[in-house]
Amino acid sequence: MNDNRKDENLQSLGKKTNYSTDYAPEVLETFVNRHQENDYWVKFNCPEFTTLCPITGQPDFAEIKIMYIPAEKMVESKSLKLYLFSFRNHGDFHEDCVNTIMKDLIALMQPKYIEVTGLFTPRGGISIHPYANYGMPGTKYERLAEQRFASHPM
Repeated sequence: MNDNRKDENLQSLGKKTNYSTDYAPEVLETFVNRHQENDYWVKFNCPEFTTLCPITGQPDFAEIKIMYIPAEKMVESKSLKLYLFSFRNHGDFHEDCVNTIMKDLIALMQPKYIEVTGLFTPRGGISIHPYANYGMPGTKYERLAEQRFASHPM
């Protein structure tokens, strides 16, 4: 197998980890999808996501699930970990976190399809599970987004 990774311009992978103290979308990095002719799912699960309530400053805990069908670019996993970690001292509502993550990843890699789910643990007796998705406009992925949104379990 021809290894083209030497051509990648990744800044985080294989280097000492520096953790941001606040929301840091600039840490996200991509690499070239070597299988652009295929449709396939890439799934990430972050079971230890934390952020702060923007009103009380108390910590909120969640499992963040990201699924996407890549186009030309893919997100590098260590940079994604650092990005998700950057929410730790950031104050945002649960719904905002999920939508921000999705929009940042769309801007980063222009995937064919993406969905982000936040499974936030209960606080005050209520758990919140926001879900957001996107399909590339004018394609079958836009229809996929509509179908998956309409059939998303409530």
